[in-house]
Amino acid sequence: MTSQVSSPAEQADGADEAVVGEQRTPADAGGTAAQGEKEVRKLDRVIIRFAGDSGDGMQLTGDRFTSETASFGNDLSTLPNFPAEIRAPAGTLPGVSSFQLHFADHDILTPGDAPNVLVAMNPAALKANIGDVPRGAEIIINTDEFTKRPMAKVGYETSPLDDGSLDAYSVHPVPLTTLTVEALKDFGLSRKEAERSKNMFALGLLSWMYHRPTEGTENFLRQKFAKKPDIAEANVAAFRAGWNFGETTEDFAVSYEVAPATRAFPPGTYRNISGNLALSYGLVAASQQADLPLYLGSYPITPASDILHELSKHKNFGVRTFQAEDEIAGIGAALGAAFGGALAVTTTSGPGVALKSETIGLAVSLELPLLIVDIQRGGPSTGLPTKTEQADLLQAMYGRNGEAPVPVVAPRTPADCFDAALDAARIALTYRTPVFLLSDGYLANGSEPWRVPDVEELPDLRTRFATGPNHTLADGTEVFWPYKRDPETLARPWAVPGTPGLEHRIGGIEKQDGTGNISYDPANHDFMVRTRQAKIDGIEVPDLDVDDPDGARTLVIGWGSTYGPITAAVRRLRIAGVPIAQAHLRHLNPFPRNLGEVLKRYDKVVVPEMNLGQLAMLLRAKYLVDAQSYNQVNGMPFKAEQLAKVLKEAIND
Repeated sequence: MTSQVSSPAEQADGADEAVVGEQRTPADAGGTAAQGEKEVRKLDRVIIRFAGDSGDGMQLTGDRFTSETASFGNDLSTLPNFPAEIRAPAGTLPGVSSFQLHFADHDILTPGDAPNVLVAMNPAALKANIGDVPRGAEIIINTDEFTKRPMAKVGYETSPLDDGSLDAYSVHPVPLTTLTVEALKDFGLSRKEAERSKNMFALGLLSWMYHRPTEGTENFLRQKFAKKPDIAEANVAAFRAGWNFGETTEDFAVSYEVAPATRAFPPGTYRNISGNLALSYGLVAASQQADLPLYLGSYPITPASDILHELSKHKNFGVRTFQAEDEIAGIGAALGAAFGGALAVTTTSGPGVALKSETIGLAVSLELPLLIVDIQRGGPSTGLPTKTEQADLLQAMYGRNGEAPVPVVAPRTPADCFDAALDAARIALTYRTPVFLLSDGYLANGSEPWRVPDVEELPDLRTRFATGPNHTLADGTEVFWPYKRDPETLARPWAVPGTPGLEHRIGGIEKQDGTGNISYDPANHDFMVRTRQAKIDGIEVPDLDVDDPDGARTLVIGWGSTYGPITAAVRRLRIAGVPIAQAHLRHLNPFPRNLGEVLKRYDKVVVPEMNLGQLAMLLRAKYLVDAQSYNQVNGMPFKAEQLAKVLKEAIND
């Protein structure tokens, strides 16, 4: 869903009128009370968490609320959280699925530390999430599920609705299931079928509370269930019933306005986008800018599978997707496509990287462009498939036999995954090397507004294939040497198989410099190892930008998805008058050339990571600085308040 954003000056006038215009009832909603009869409070931001069973549709509910919020023009950030099981046991704590959305009238960076509103569809959802809810927050509870058996299943001996344990919160008891079934009584559905629409009732209620647009959701439901129009209309009816309930009930006496973020974005066309979708679009854009076909060889694995799903839709752009029988076959096919002249990609997560490691080493030896997209998740082994982590950095750096250096690029936000994909493709094509692109589950599933770029803004990634001989022998014979290098980039020529006169040998055994023939010569091996390392070390990456407006003595440095929480924490400290500098790395191999000089400017360097200190270890080893680690490996992103406290303690230490 896209929306046009004019300049802040143009939008300043009439912004409130735009909000009022969007708050009316859905088409044919039939509300009986005028909106003006209830108090409307203006807020600058809200954090909402939808929580329920995996089968309650919380991810769909959150996604629809997010889409309407994006179309309204708010800045936003999301955090989907769900179990790894396809259908975890109903009503249990391990089976709880949630979706948190933070939206505001200004620039925001994280899904928020704690929800202002919790929608709990059952006792398990309440118990799993109540610890994150601050005193005074609103809790909307589906009272129909708070019967003896569901409560006992999660350890409630008495009902939290009656025992006073929720007195610190503003609780709205709503019989969501009963109201949904009543609203759909004329549709001829069984009770079980009607109950499935209770998430749409909840979505309608929240849409009324926060004046969200409704037309997009109704159109979505009709498209989603186009083959079952009765089900589509039942969901629309449930959605409208929820909206009308908020409009007419006495329990919800206040609704809220969060104006569009008119000053948060430069002018342009925006859409809500997840990290995996942005990365997919970035890969397609890279292939178009390189004028090369895009080939994806992949094996499904959480949380990377969505990239395979998305790219399979874009055959019109020359994209070919191959779902292989295993991880090794996926990267093998991709490397073959690279040899054949395609922009080749393989997608996976940490366990798949381990299986692909031998072929990545082969790609290093063959010196062919190949993108290895690692959407990191909790490990080791199968670990936590649906939870986030940053623990594959050392695997990407060193997880191969022998000296096999590979560039590493890491996006910092969901939208930045688009630009990172283009950057990784630039490096792979220019320097003829495999490249790691390290995203993670937080970025992959989270979403935020993304400005759709003009094609003219995208980099020119076109590369030249070898077309003829490139070396003259002593006797004057012109020949093709597959390992004769570009003096600036040290990249070898890229010769498409079948080009007359450019036949050459490939394989994993060491090559002779220049000719590419098999060589066991010790001096040649030493030279080739050092040359491959020099090629990676010489990759052109931008200098590291440092945000230090106050001349701080402490620097916080991060990489990947920690950008949002770190930046939010830094903002909090600066508002409180605490000076602190911030830098964030996109390029992890090679590091920016000015990184050592930057680190030595500060008395203290703090490195927050969702691992046990992998970047900090690399910084300590390479630059001999006393980098202090702050680590978290609980499968969840950092909270801004948590980091702000840690950073303040580091400054005062």
